[in-house]
Amino acid sequence: LAALARRAAPRGARALTTQASIRDGPSAAAAASQPASAAQSAEKTHFGFREVDKNEKEQLVGRVFSNVAEQYDVMNDLMSGTLHRQWKDSFVNALLPLSANGHAAKCIDLAGGTGDIAFRIVERSRALFPSEPAPFVNVVDINQSMLDVGQGRAGRNGLAPDLRFVQQNAEHLDKFEDNTFDAYTIAFGIRNVTNIDLALSEAYRVLKPGGRFMCLEFSHLANPVLQSLYDQYSFNV
Repeated sequence: LAALARRAAPRGARALTTQASIRDGPSAAAAASQPASAAQSAEKTHFGFREVDKNEKEQLVGRVFSNVAEQYDVMNDLMSGTLHRQWKDSFVNALLPLSANGHAAKCIDLAGGTGDIAFRIVERSRALFPSEPAPFVNVVDINQSMLDVGQGRAGRNGLAPDLRFVQQNAEHLDKFEDNTFDAYTIAFGIRNVTNIDLALSEAYRVLKPGGRFMCLEFSHLANPVLQSLYDQYSFNV
């Protein structure tokens, strides 16, 4: 998990999927993560192509997502050329099946406000494993506007009984107990976390031993020509 923090990138047209199985024993990410000091709060971090104070990023991210909540899918369509839909399908296919010994698996989906990943987990599980109980997914987002959109969609799609929407910061999941979840997912969200080490430590804490950590994120293209073409599209189109 610690390596993921170094690989998270603010832009690109390639999807990077990282998954890990959480094992018994000490976690390097958890052990290394400590509460931020006052000095750390003055450190710089990325917000898009800008460097901002760490203590400013959460408000800036919140403002962006409050403004785009109703058009979030359109934004992702434009950023990825609609490929984000295929990436999300592949992401969930890689996660399933989720086994919980005959009981509904418990999942937590971070930065999942509009429900894209959570809906796919439930719907895909129902389709592939009709005799098994569908996973129950806690959809967690720091932004209430995004959660409102997701809750509305869940009600219209008949998925509300399998979902719970919770407003919380990925760095402080104090509404959830240790060793609770069979799977932790975060799609296109790790780049918006101010202190990634803290979020990874919380992921480790709430996952059961043997639970699965899944991250989907934009990354830089390995081909510089394609990266240049994407930059032209991103900035000018």
